[in-house]
Amino acid sequence: MHLSFGYDKTTLHYNIPDENLIGILTPNEIPAGQGGEAEVERALQNPIGSPRLRDIVCPGEKIAIVTSDITRPMPTYAVLPHVARELALAGVQDADVTIVFALGIHREMTPAEMQKAVGEEMYRRFTCLNASREYTHLGVSQNGTPIDIFTPVAEADRIICLGNIEYHYFAGYSGGAKAIMPGVSTHDAIQANHKRMVDERAHAGNLATNPVRLDIDAVGAFVHIDFIVNVVLDEHKKIRHCVAGHYIEAHRAGCRLLDQMYQVGIPQKADIVITSPGGFPKDINLYQAQKALDNAKHAVRDGGVIVWLAAAGEGLGEATFEKWMLGHEKSQDMIDHINREFELGGHKAAAIAMVLEKCRVLFVSSLPADFVRRIHLEPFATLEDAMAEAFRAMGKNAQVIAMPYGGSTLPVLSNDK
Repeated sequence: MHLSFGYDKTTLHYNIPDENLIGILTPNEIPAGQGGEAEVERALQNPIGSPRLRDIVCPGEKIAIVTSDITRPMPTYAVLPHVARELALAGVQDADVTIVFALGIHREMTPAEMQKAVGEEMYRRFTCLNASREYTHLGVSQNGTPIDIFTPVAEADRIICLGNIEYHYFAGYSGGAKAIMPGVSTHDAIQANHKRMVDERAHAGNLATNPVRLDIDAVGAFVHIDFIVNVVLDEHKKIRHCVAGHYIEAHRAGCRLLDQMYQVGIPQKADIVITSPGGFPKDINLYQAQKALDNAKHAVRDGGVIVWLAAAGEGLGEATFEKWMLGHEKSQDMIDHINREFELGGHKAAAIAMVLEKCRVLFVSSLPADFVRRIHLEPFATLEDAMAEAFRAMGKNAQVIAMPYGGSTLPVLSNDK
């Protein structure tokens, strides 16, 4: 069987004997929507739990459109023109619209990156801002999370959130109100929310009892999210489905569509799992690529091997995460540390450490081998070299699961599905 995995802007290949392969986890075949921009238009014309956007906004109102930053695969350039058309039909002037990039704790985007994200025409028409340190305090959630929102968003008359829905390893799913929390929230607010990741209910695919997601959605009691447009992408990062409307009802409908596409049953856990986030931009740095590793842990048996493919051309991707990855003598120390003291950025390091307690991780990347060893991973220059070591360790009859879209494919044992 020939296997292919996205890696940066290229593709890695590997041939495996059929008898060693349990399966290749790819999206389920379900009836497609119209796809592409036609699907966005369909969703805007048929909002869920909400009037049409053109019937919500009014001329003269200040509109904040919050969308994803460069680390996300959200095709804002394909969605925003349709949103802009709805606003224009309502009589909203371009000067009253601000596009805000939801950075969370990520770096600011450059003007060139902003233009690429929204498209040349939208960039020319609308003011574009990075969510920065100018925040307004709106209160405290029931769980004690401060609601501190980027001021141009907090003071807007109308807030529209754009995003894509995929699995998130402790928030359950991306999308919906996540554009606000953590997207345009302060570091302290994000940290207060994310510290709930240690709760066993905080895992990919869980919404109803997930304390992180419930805290995210609670932001709607403090800042009015008037409308969302969320897309579900296929494995090629093209729009497969789109939902629009109420920030809870439309989001949940999108999550159900995601489950139909990407929740994949497996008959057994594997000795070896090969996982890739799917290439650029999902493997732009280790911080982003970690999602594929976390999903892979659900497919590998205890004591097995994960071969993790991520170019990580921008390195680790976040300063605190880097400090944690480099600042502990062994991986177990990161788990002990996060239990003593939660620190945003350190949470992803601890999540990687928890995988390392379960299995070996052989890491194929563009990072120097000595550096990879310092972050507690086993470095390999090629997929072939990593697989040779995996088979040496697990035996020539080792059973393998391939996850070419590891960040968005969630393995579930068939008897649990």
